[in-house]
Amino acid sequence: MIPPVLPTYARAPIAFERGEGTRVYTADGQEYLDFGAGVAVTSCGHAHPHLVEALTEQARKIWHTSNLYQMPGQEKLARRLTEATFADTVFFTNSGAEALECAIKMARKYHAHHGHPEHFRIITFEGAFHGRTLATIAAGGQAKYLEGFGPKVEGFDQVPFGDHDALKSAIGPETAGILIEPVQGEGGIRPVPPQCLRGLRELCDEHGILLIFDEVQCGIGRTGRLFAHEWAGIAPDIMAIAKGIGGGFPLGACLATERAAAGMTAGTHGSTFGGNPLATAVGNAVLDVVLEEGFLDNVLQRALSLKQKLAQLKDAHPTVIEDIRGSGLMMGIKCRVPNTVFQAAALDQHLLTIVAGDNVVRLLPPLVVSEADVADAVARLDRACRALEARAA
Repeated sequence: MIPPVLPTYARAPIAFERGEGTRVYTADGQEYLDFGAGVAVTSCGHAHPHLVEALTEQARKIWHTSNLYQMPGQEKLARRLTEATFADTVFFTNSGAEALECAIKMARKYHAHHGHPEHFRIITFEGAFHGRTLATIAAGGQAKYLEGFGPKVEGFDQVPFGDHDALKSAIGPETAGILIEPVQGEGGIRPVPPQCLRGLRELCDEHGILLIFDEVQCGIGRTGRLFAHEWAGIAPDIMAIAKGIGGGFPLGACLATERAAAGMTAGTHGSTFGGNPLATAVGNAVLDVVLEEGFLDNVLQRALSLKQKLAQLKDAHPTVIEDIRGSGLMMGIKCRVPNTVFQAAALDQHLLTIVAGDNVVRLLPPLVVSEADVADAVARLDRACRALEARAA
């Protein structure tokens, strides 16, 4: 018999009743160190006082009005995002997949607006993950997400990750843009080198196509800059964000330049819930925290410490760990054992992690993680590795 909740998740046999900072607790009081952050979502940690205050204060006023009316909180958040980024305008959504849908539609609309509706194809990269809608699974191109949902949505041309010749060959008379994650998350924590991002910018400018970044997972301070592409010193035309901007409340956004968004006029796109008063109250509170002086510097310090300690862990357990990769507080452990086995061993040590492609386990702690938390997490990983070694002996 099918359960009341559609069984599309392989859930761990554990539930959490409350959280505080980097820790979560079961109903019987067991403590777990959260280095998954709900898949890079709880950017400010659990039950952050400023976020709780912002949400409860707004909840006492008004929850929802729809986008039929002006919303001061939404306008404030849009203004802050445009002031802090390359963008001139923002469309708010409830999720990363919706933000990517908006980005794809905007890229197509841009070319149609300029008299070239035949320019509709988007180039994407192997290992990418852009969401679970029909269009975004087609953009990601991973067989495991496409199976059974055919026919595949037309308009996406996928090339191997890091293959510059294949990328150039894929650009044709129907190409509208290039879509890429500056750091692949689901694909196995694979950063795109800054020089490659700069090359993509030059290529798009040369061919008159749009550069679209998916910073749903790697944005909002995760790499030590507000957005990961800033390390390359360039900017996209369109960018999708979500996860960390809501700190745990469903919120996403599509950011764009005025030029890229020129065709998106009244009636061309919409959302009932996107950017409602509750969501944007939390989004503004997240920016209060992340943009506070010294916050991103602290992220970089914790990231350096984590990277160094993970390198030592790899040296200590070469039969378990093959490689350490990532950027900022978006780190990956490439395993020599199945990543699900490694994740389970970490869970036995009360450490929450997230699996990814390429047999990688992701470490995505809240950005408020302390040095003591980093040391604690690596100690738990060390015990997990020792348990796996003992099992194999």
